Amino acid sequence: MASLVPTAGIIVLGVAAATAAATWVVQCELRRRAILDTPNHRSSHSVPTPRGGGLAVTPVLLLAWLGIGLAHGDGVSLAVVLAAALALGALSWVDDLRNLSAGVRLGGQFVAVAAGLAAFPADALVFQGLLPPLLDRILAGLAWLWFVNLFNFMDGIDGISGVQMAAIGLGGLLSVAVGAGGVPALGLSAAALAGAGLGFLLLNWHPAKIFLGDVGSVPVGYLSGWLLFALAAAGLWLPALILPAYYLADATLTLLRRAARGERVWRAHREHFYQRAVAAGRSHAQVSGAIAFGNLGLLVCALASLKIGPWALFPAAAVVVALIAWLGSRRPQAA
Repeated sequence: MASLVPTAGIIVLGVAAATAAATWVVQCELRRRAILDTPNHRSSHSVPTPRGGGLAVTPVLLLAWLGIGLAHGDGVSLAVVLAAALALGALSWVDDLRNLSAGVRLGGQFVAVAAGLAAFPADALVFQGLLPPLLDRILAGLAWLWFVNLFNFMDGIDGISGVQMAAIGLGGLLSVAVGAGGVPALGLSAAALAGAGLGFLLLNWHPAKIFLGDVGSVPVGYLSGWLLFALAAAGLWLPALILPAYYLADATLTLLRRAARGERVWRAHREHFYQRAVAAGRSHAQVSGAIAFGNLGLLVCALASLKIGPWALFPAAAVVVALIAWLGSRRPQAA
């Protein structure tokens, strides 16, 4: 594994540079074509901004993962996942332009998740053999489907998705480097995800010059979910659970709160904790920066879990509670 980190560093820098360059080109073209996200009462931004950064981020990440898979002899099964992500990206681009129904979107995501699970090796059990194989696949599929949607729900302010991609990617890379010497391809794939997030941040940090759009958040959420489940199946289930813990908590608590009020949970809204923090007067940079800091704490907990096991869940939970408490510590300003 001594060669993993230097190789991963090259991948992070290369993918970041390619993503930034591609995003700049896409941003210029979207602006030329007037494909803009116009502010409305649910928006967290105030000026029309190009939407469709995923047209740059997703292809760069797919090509990087394909190259890594081919180099490590895993091109066939990984190609299924990448093809499904590409199809999701195409469907989501149509949704960005025409607003598809929730049923069509969810149906496409279900097919993509089913294809991804079928490509998993039969002995790759996400829940570490605690469940019968069929139940393991069913629960993993439901969790993956939820992760795709929560990643999309959480893409609501400048910088937040790039921060989360970088956190999952760097955390996955370091977890593999420390605790799973037999799966270097996973570490390199995680490095590519981190690079894509960092490269996109160069144009998406506040004030954002471009938004990811569903064409980015949906396939990136799908690929991030695959990476987390692959880490879990490789024995790194604690890092796979800890690294996205803030996203999981914010999205799930918000959905449960809205469902308890009888609201249509699939409708767009501004009730996530990070959105409430912006509505209360904190800047996008402050909120995304705080989430980045919290994710750094979760990364430390993820690495600690490789030494102390499930005990690391307690400080990880404390990090998430503290972050959510800070985000919700001020009442929204009056309109």
